[in-house]
Amino acid sequence: MSLWVEIQNPEEFTSIPAQELIEQWARAACLEENEASVVIRIVGIEEGLDLNRSYRYKDYPTNVLSFPYEPSDFELEFLSTEELGHLGDLVLCLPVVEREAAEQTKPVHHHWAHLIVHGLLHLQGFDHEDSEVEADIMEAREIEILRQLGMPNPYELNE
Repeated sequence: MSLWVEIQNPEEFTSIPAQELIEQWARAACLEENEASVVIRIVGIEEGLDLNRSYRYKDYPTNVLSFPYEPSDFELEFLSTEELGHLGDLVLCLPVVEREAAEQTKPVHHHWAHLIVHGLLHLQGFDHEDSEVEADIMEAREIEILRQLGMPNPYELNE
């Protein structure tokens, strides 16, 4: 499997993880067997708030938003499955990610990794909103991927 990752950092934040790390975390979560791609956009509070208001109707910026790619009828008719490898877009709100990591007393890179894994799983159809069973499956997958990356269970808060 090959995953192409485009990282967008329009505000030119300097505290984001290195591109190699972001790509490693995204690839670890990618279940696609064919070539695939994802866009990861790092935003500030204002854009994070605007997107969360527009798409989730929530009046606060959130840590990660997932926008799965939905091909048009034209694309479905004329392109093969391999050519439709774009998984979608992830948007991470840097100030929220950094604040949450501090509040949870965990290394900020671990939180970045968790949210990228979490978002990638959403782009591949995993969900935690509609059923406890689905939430448990998604959480177990996240824990396993992060364990393979040498990171602890993100749901066990540091004391």
